[in-house]
Amino acid sequence: MARRKFLSQLLGLPFFALGATAAQEPKKVLKIMMRSSWGTDDPSRGSFVFAHALALADAGHEVQIFLTGDATYLMRKVTTDAVTPIGWPALSELREKIVAKHIPVFSCGACSRARGVSESDLATWNAKYGNPTIFVSLVEWSDRILAE
Repeated sequence: MARRKFLSQLLGLPFFALGATAAQEPKKVLKIMMRSSWGTDDPSRGSFVFAHALALADAGHEVQIFLTGDATYLMRKVTTDAVTPIGWPALSELREKIVAKHIPVFSCGACSRARGVSESDLATWNAKYGNPTIFVSLVEWSDRILAE
């Protein structure tokens, strides 16, 4: 019995060596484009794209955000200041961190204008209007890492 246990431990040794080699490799920086259309109807879901983008940026990855539909309402300062997700920091706190980390935020121009979101609203996020061409370029930007 002791012999079997010893032999099974010996068989596992090569796997420990593989784990040590993998730990020494440099971490690959990912390029991640996040899109959301969740807005004020569910403050937690509406805030996820920002909280998750921050977590990814803190882990060393490059992140860009594209908002569509009702998520564009979140570009308004008065709306952002009123949104508090369950179990997460207030959206205004997330906004400050997004701006401080220079995470690019794009808000669909057509969706924003239809909801009365102006360029001055976007300025509180340091955001810009987006369009289908920008959306496609962000998807291509994030997919380049796979081709490298």
